Amino acid sequence: MAEWIDAKPKNKAAAWLEERLPIIGLVNNVVGVDTPTPRNLNYWWNFGSLAGLMLVIQIISGVVLAMHYTPNTLMAFDSVERIMRDVNYGWLIRYMHANGASFFFIAVYIHIFRGLYYGSYKAPREVLWMLGIVIFLLMMATAFMGYVLPWGQMSFWGATVITNLFSAIPVVGESIVSLLWGGFSVDNPTLNRFFSLHYLLPFVIAGVVILHIWAKKVSDSGNPLGIDVKSSADQIPFHPFYTVKDAFGAAVFFAIFAAFLFYMPNALGHPDNYIPAEPLVTPASIVPEWYFLPFYAILRAIDFPLGIPFTDIVFVEAKLLGVLAMFASILVWFGLPWLDTSKVRSGKFRPMFRWFFAFLVIDMFVLTWLGAQKPEGNIPFYGKIATFYYFSYFLLILPVLGKREKTLPLPESIANPVVKAAE
Repeated sequence: MAEWIDAKPKNKAAAWLEERLPIIGLVNNVVGVDTPTPRNLNYWWNFGSLAGLMLVIQIISGVVLAMHYTPNTLMAFDSVERIMRDVNYGWLIRYMHANGASFFFIAVYIHIFRGLYYGSYKAPREVLWMLGIVIFLLMMATAFMGYVLPWGQMSFWGATVITNLFSAIPVVGESIVSLLWGGFSVDNPTLNRFFSLHYLLPFVIAGVVILHIWAKKVSDSGNPLGIDVKSSADQIPFHPFYTVKDAFGAAVFFAIFAAFLFYMPNALGHPDNYIPAEPLVTPASIVPEWYFLPFYAILRAIDFPLGIPFTDIVFVEAKLLGVLAMFASILVWFGLPWLDTSKVRSGKFRPMFRWFFAFLVIDMFVLTWLGAQKPEGNIPFYGKIATFYYFSYFLLILPVLGKREKTLPLPESIANPVVKAAE
């Protein structure tokens, strides 16, 4: 467990304030600027801080956009156009917010899969991992509601399709849909609800992020070797070594972000959302944003009911089964600390695991591609195969592999491989 560091500011005014309100010490201990950190962290560890920076950008740009946005079905689309055309640098703020959502998800997806590879969910980091999943779920809810706000064709029909999924829930499904809609269809009350929640949830995410960082501090930072810190030789100060490393990673990340922002701002969006919402005209294909596509593909892959074959006995209808599979594809992550039975944390020392993990990464890209395709020809069949492997990885492969796999020997300490590599 990490030790609490009592760092007193050198500045007299700051020291005076710290004696009466020790907020600087609290921030320093939670964020860990002066705390010792494992000396072997690689660039995959940058994406946690990058996700935090993207959250700050999303909140600031979102607050500015809210000053000019009108949450009314008759004026929402025009207010977005006014932001783009008449508000000073409105186009920049709007594109920053829209593309920022995609880059926020990119950072978080890489952060999650880094955790999956290096076993960041294993004891004593279970709560840290679970808080990360809560953040991801809140991000998905926030992004979905934000996508509805421009009130374009894809906004309206995406809201209609996704909210209708809740109607598959027995007994309470219709009530949930009516509550989300605020009426009998997606209309002005729906837009008002979504705008209010979209504005609120980022601050909830920020609160959970603080808990996530706090849990990281309590359980110590993981490292690529997946072994515990044994001596001071295994650690170096976070500043300046990792602040410089994070700064370099951020420069590269934001250079790519800027390329999208200034040269291809609409590349990650759907062109139909630049058409005002028309409830009487259904788009040729209703597709969510790219970061929802893997789970959308899983939803569509389940097009059969659960029952007894060759009979009319059905336990779960196809629609409900698809919805359950979509939610289960994320909720299964909560069980990873117990589903993975291996005593070795890091994938660096698990040869067979690395192959299965590589197939999982490929499977996620395949699911993303399948989610963007029309459910025609062989696409539904491919979706079933990709969905089967996805769930097999977590529910079958990890539990069995952890008991059967022959792992490589672990190093004695973090310092040994680092020192040998330097020599």
